[in-house]
Amino acid sequence: MAQIIIDKQNGELAFRLERFENLNQFDHLQRKHYYSIILLNASNYKLSVDLSNYELQGYQMICLSPYQPFMLSSEEPCQGWLLNFHPDFFCTYRHQNEIETEGVLFNNFYGLPHFQISEEGLFFNLIDQISKEMDRDSIAQHEVLVAFLKVFLIEAVRQKKQFDKEIVPKFSDGQSEILQNLVDSIEKNYCELHSPKDYADVLCVSTKTLAGIVKKYLKQTPSDLISNRIVIAAKRELYLTSKPLKQIAAGLGYYDEFYFSRFFKRKVGVSPDNYRRTVGFAKLERL
Repeated sequence: MAQIIIDKQNGELAFRLERFENLNQFDHLQRKHYYSIILLNASNYKLSVDLSNYELQGYQMICLSPYQPFMLSSEEPCQGWLLNFHPDFFCTYRHQNEIETEGVLFNNFYGLPHFQISEEGLFFNLIDQISKEMDRDSIAQHEVLVAFLKVFLIEAVRQKKQFDKEIVPKFSDGQSEILQNLVDSIEKNYCELHSPKDYADVLCVSTKTLAGIVKKYLKQTPSDLISNRIVIAAKRELYLTSKPLKQIAAGLGYYDEFYFSRFFKRKVGVSPDNYRRTVGFAKLERL
């Protein structure tokens, strides 16, 4: 049974905790306008996020950003917990210096959207405390739940970082250096350079070589990496500021706001205006 807190100002979901015994609610592609954390345990199951597919087993935590498309399926019994929170309930950007969720758990444009849990008991204990607090409906409930959520996210970031460190492939042929240089170059130049050829030229490799390395080890294309990073920046601007779309688009190197709007909708599934309306608006200017 789900425990839900509704935002009294707009009637939208603010915070949700649910234990599930099967994957029926996840068996179709869906996009939610809030953060989703799924703590799942099963022998074998499949995760689809964006255009990538993963075969998982054991205790895994899956972390999904607003409007990130995903689905889960399995031929075996699966059970776990689902935690949802709206950006208005807890602003991950505001607490980025403390928790580092962005780029690790959420909006990691080149990393995995899941990780193997090494200390599941810790998370179950926090979930139990969150559940009890949601049942109380007492004074300062929001502040208490945010405190529990922050601890939950901090522990998740710690374990995700350890997981990422353990699964980083070790290459001796220079491919890891090319990958790292590509990621660093995208991070530095995504506002100006938008095509794989641009980055291949910067790295002094052919576009075919670059595409092969990215596809083999990151299960994406260079175009995916570039566009994902641009979308992450656009989401942040739409959520945190009141800048008009034309200004946001220009800042990302797109001087035709209608072209950029189509690009954003193709990647995210909703228009920039709808994203801003449902996820948040000008949070930075209210702090």
